[in-house]
Amino acid sequence: MRRNGQVAGRAAAGIAEVAFPVTPGGPPGVEVTDLAGFAALTDRWGVAAGAPLRPGFHLLVTVGAGALHCSVDLTPCTVTAGAWLWVRPGQVLTLASGRTAAEGTAVLFQPGFLGAATAGAAQLERRAWRLPLTPAEPAAGQVRATLEMLEGEYRRLTDLPLEIHVEVVRHLLSVLVLRLSQLPGGVRRERAGGEVFDRFRQAVERDFTRSHRVEDYARALGYSVRTLTRATGAAAGCGAKRFLDDRILLEAERLLVHSDLPAAAVGERLGFPGAALFTRFFRLRAGETPAAFRERARGTAG
Repeated sequence: MRRNGQVAGRAAAGIAEVAFPVTPGGPPGVEVTDLAGFAALTDRWGVAAGAPLRPGFHLLVTVGAGALHCSVDLTPCTVTAGAWLWVRPGQVLTLASGRTAAEGTAVLFQPGFLGAATAGAAQLERRAWRLPLTPAEPAAGQVRATLEMLEGEYRRLTDLPLEIHVEVVRHLLSVLVLRLSQLPGGVRRERAGGEVFDRFRQAVERDFTRSHRVEDYARALGYSVRTLTRATGAAAGCGAKRFLDDRILLEAERLLVHSDLPAAAVGERLGFPGAALFTRFFRLRAGETPAAFRERARGTAG
């Protein structure tokens, strides 16, 4: 899990949790708009420029002209012409103040909009290994043509009955997602770790603020610690304990940068029984105290 780098800004009250927007008359579960339209959505959600947001949906952004400066889970990212940004549900996105300087397209879709076969093949629940995604020819032309077809069909609301229109959009989005998932840095070509890792990852995402012990997850899932460690190593390149600690650390860093909660309160939110234990964990995993990290990450050190 990537965690280094600074962010463009922070919200005084923390991270804005945003739900999928409902557009009357549009296909339910998907929205296609330009970057100006997406900026309008962030205004509607009450998210100021430079403030962090955590979408409860998939967000695909591609730039046609200019550059979009942002960060995903505290990792800086610049999306230039032809590149793609893929933000998964639960990741924290921060858009730089110049978000309207770029021209491009944003595709928003709910996790359940695509079929199970597509979700599995594209590994929708696993994050991109590298951002932004930059397709080279001939993949770039194929992705671009698919997006143009998707945009065209999305806006043709009267040509077909609604249920047929939704299916056409679903199939075109499936093609786009599958093509993006096969780009270098999209997902690994094999489902390394298989079902064991997927179940462990889901359990960690659900319970990491309640349990910090791999043994607890192994017992709940019906696996041995060794099995979880082997599967996690194949999928993520690290052991199960490291994977769990990385998830805890990522959330700690998000809260330290994007909120004004005292470090002790951050530790409490993450399930640490005392401030000293949280500081010890953070120093061991990040190499500095929570206070030092907050100062440095906000760009105020020195």
